[in-house]
Amino acid sequence: MSFADPAPPHFHDEYADVEALVSIETLAVLAGRLSARALSLVTEWAGLHWDELGAAWAKASEFEPVDRIDPLA
Repeated sequence: MSFADPAPPHFHDEYADVEALVSIETLAVLAGRLSARALSLVTEWAGLHWDELGAAWAKASEFEPVDRIDPLA
């Protein structure tokens, strides 16, 4: 997430050489592309960190530092 990112709430995902923007609310890919495998992993991770993603978006919207969210183990 970035302080300058416009709505809707989303996060940036990087998997291998591919980047995508993913909606926090729907987990839909807003920009970029992900393979089916990558999207499955991102969906699993986002489900585990749903509250943290929302909190991070709220902080970024207020220009506050965003806490790191652990990767999928």
